[in-house]
Amino acid sequence: MGGVALAGILSMSSVILPHDVVAKTEVVAQSVSSQEKINKISALKGKPESAQLMRKYYKEDLTPIGIQPGGAGMVVNLYSKKDNTTVSLCTIYDVVVAIKKGKVEKFQPAEVK
Repeated sequence: MGGVALAGILSMSSVILPHDVVAKTEVVAQSVSSQEKINKISALKGKPESAQLMRKYYKEDLTPIGIQPGGAGMVVNLYSKKDNTTVSLCTIYDVVVAIKKGKVEKFQPAEVK
């Protein structure tokens, strides 16, 4: 009987926790300005944390607009219409290699290496 109660408590907490975490993440992402997002991601360029932060800030808001040589082979340029920002992602290492305000279909080669 005690095992059933414990299982019920554990399952309830696991259902509630992800919703709370998602809600808090969305509030944080919405409260950061477009320029602050660019600055914070730029500070982490080339590090795994940069892609994680990009996904946090631009959840379901990035559209691929081009690919080009760079990073460890090819990079994907992703555009946020909401923030009018382009992020260049090296998919081999999962890191942001460039980020700029505006729609940039192709970055300068020096920016994405």
